[in-house]
Amino acid sequence: MQQLLIDEDLQPQIKPQQALQTDDSETILRFALEAMEEDFAAVLITLVEIRGGAARALGAQMVVREDGRYCGYVSGGCVEAAAAYEALQVIASGKDRVVRYGEGSPYLDIVLPCGGGIALAFHRLRDAQPLKNVLDLLANRQPAVLRYLPKFQRLASVDCAETTGWQDDAFVIGYLPKTRVAVYGRSVEALATVSIAQVAGYEVLSGEDVQAQAIDPFTAVILLYHDLDRELPVLLAALRSAPFYIGALGSQRTHATRVEKLLSLGFSEDEIARIKAPIGIFAQARDAHTLALSIVADVAAARLNVI
Repeated sequence: MQQLLIDEDLQPQIKPQQALQTDDSETILRFALEAMEEDFAAVLITLVEIRGGAARALGAQMVVREDGRYCGYVSGGCVEAAAAYEALQVIASGKDRVVRYGEGSPYLDIVLPCGGGIALAFHRLRDAQPLKNVLDLLANRQPAVLRYLPKFQRLASVDCAETTGWQDDAFVIGYLPKTRVAVYGRSVEALATVSIAQVAGYEVLSGEDVQAQAIDPFTAVILLYHDLDRELPVLLAALRSAPFYIGALGSQRTHATRVEKLLSLGFSEDEIARIKAPIGIFAQARDAHTLALSIVADVAAARLNVI
């Protein structure tokens, strides 16, 4: 990777300003696309290397417009302003670059508290189509990929799921659809779970009329009934689909009754084992809000394993 320093002759006079506080990938890419549609030059910054510890995962991104407005995070807030200035340099020069911060960086005054180092790839966006393709795929709840080729200063989109990282001379950034939480049940626990899941930034569906086709591999199904007979039709639909999480309310005794019923309907032990019951991560959570927090935390932990 080539490392370039700031050219003082190209030092911009614009002061960068954060436009949005977000680390949501779709929001960041949409910010970039809207900038291009409004005829603003923009730079996509991607975290492409981590040395030691880092606050963000490989592939974290931010976008900087030519007027200095930016969004996204590539660290815990340590380098974003410096990266925004660097992006303005890239816009002025018209040339992509890779810059190191922290350990091994030429910028001795920018220190990462974690003690590690990161490398950021700065790509001046030249074609809006790859961004549109990725956003369209995510809107249709399909995984998507951007492939960045530094040698050719080129970005391309791919409609598949791949792990983020270097593949030969290209850096691949994988995107997955937003977590969807489908909450079933007419109870105070269901109301509390919907509220906390929404605050957590998840796409939330609730009510008895949530359609089975809404249950995809990026969906968590939450069953908060106090009646196994009312729960059963929804549980059967979930087991016949592929959500990454199925959780059901009830004690161990209640779950034993649930298992017995499912076995009588022909479900295997492995299929039934997909059900998290009692639901959540806190043992014996009794009040609605503690249970809701327990459920959403369990969903978040399970989502980390979704590829």
